Amino acid sequence: MAAASTLFYSLSLLLLLHLHATPAAGSVSTVAGDAPAPQLPRAELAAIFRVMADLLGDPAWPRLHPRPCTDTPWPGLQCEVAPDDARVLRATRLHLGPDVATPPCRPGARLDAASLRGLPHLRTLSIFGCFGAAADDDVELPPGLFAGAASSSLEQIVLKSNPGLRGSIPATLSGLRSLRVLSLSQNGFRGRIPRELGGLAALQQLDLSYNNLTGEIPEEIGAMASLTILDLSWNSIDGGVPATLGKLQRLQKADLSYNRLAGRVPPEVGSLRELVFLDLSHNSLAGPLPSSLAGLSRLQYLLLQDNPLGTAVPAVVGSLRRLQVLGLSGCDLTGPIPRGAFAALASLTALSLDRNRLDGPIPASLAALPHLGQLNLSQNRLAGEIALPGDFVARLGRRLDVRGNDELCVGRGLQGSGYLGAPPCVDGHNGDGSPERSGAAAAVGGGRRRGYGYAAVAMFDGSACHLFVSCLVLVFQL
Repeated sequence: MAAASTLFYSLSLLLLLHLHATPAAGSVSTVAGDAPAPQLPRAELAAIFRVMADLLGDPAWPRLHPRPCTDTPWPGLQCEVAPDDARVLRATRLHLGPDVATPPCRPGARLDAASLRGLPHLRTLSIFGCFGAAADDDVELPPGLFAGAASSSLEQIVLKSNPGLRGSIPATLSGLRSLRVLSLSQNGFRGRIPRELGGLAALQQLDLSYNNLTGEIPEEIGAMASLTILDLSWNSIDGGVPATLGKLQRLQKADLSYNRLAGRVPPEVGSLRELVFLDLSHNSLAGPLPSSLAGLSRLQYLLLQDNPLGTAVPAVVGSLRRLQVLGLSGCDLTGPIPRGAFAALASLTALSLDRNRLDGPIPASLAALPHLGQLNLSQNRLAGEIALPGDFVARLGRRLDVRGNDELCVGRGLQGSGYLGAPPCVDGHNGDGSPERSGAAAAVGGGRRRGYGYAAVAMFDGSACHLFVSCLVLVFQL
């Protein structure tokens, strides 16, 4: 039965190719009098049929779309008129995903190097959600898929949300000299990032996020002179942040979060003058931060949470005048919050300093930041009366979180703000008759109760910011 099925498919394919080459009377549209409409060459049409047979679960696809560029179009395929011959079409874009009409990818779908090489004019290859997580669906990118392709026309490769796409990232990708976008996000790739990728001088976007990659970030990445977006987040990459990252003078987004990076941030990062988004959160990076970061004059998002910096609040962040979001949660910061640390950050909308060891009072100067809408100071050692103005506290509401600071108290002007989770300050006198405001002292004397059960405060979350920006990036990729 299998042999008969294969023979039937082969005969059907030959018949379709014959019909494509010699269409029936009346089926060919005309342009400028007797000129026939452009057609796809037989070799490219045959390659499309083979690719579809490898990927899709409908054996009737060739019969439903015998001329997939013209009379019987398929939405995942885009064809263009050849620049040197108006009678010829070229297949330039192939996209498979849930946004395209049925059929879906079949179980056991695969990528065949010979079939794809039969589409020499393909500029975009994108496959979403095609290779499942079942063991039988596991597939690797064959190294021959891109071998010897120095003159290839491929400009964008987007293989995303394919958990069954495993194995290593082929070093032969470095042969695609015209490649501008390489997105291999949310797959099952393992092993190291190939050093050879540094040869992709035209590459503008590199997204290898949400895989199982290990090893260090290769220094050769600094040779990608055209790179504007670098996303290596959610892997198991170790080593340090390479100093060669500072050579990427066009870089606008760098996301290295959720890895195992250690050591210090190299001062060369401060030379990235075009950088808007920097996420180094959820690693093992140590402080202090280099003063050269003050050179990031365009930076709007700086996310460093959950790194053991082990320093005071970094003074350099106060120089980043365009910052909108600053995440320093869980960085083992110590000492007080400097009064003027953020005074120059007029664009700041979200500030997270929670889960540190900060002490002293809350600076009232924080209320002077005109656009600040989220402030998280919870789980520290802050003490004294909360001196923030009442109108500022009312404007932020539950987006102001000071819980978990056992020595804080609220004055009379804020005593209606129960969600702050701090008791009223108690006025009293010392033995010598001098006045005393005993926020901390009352706690020591046993006059303070703990364990206030207030609802959770919806605060800034670095993961949500990461997801939002990644979605924007995807729009530009496609």
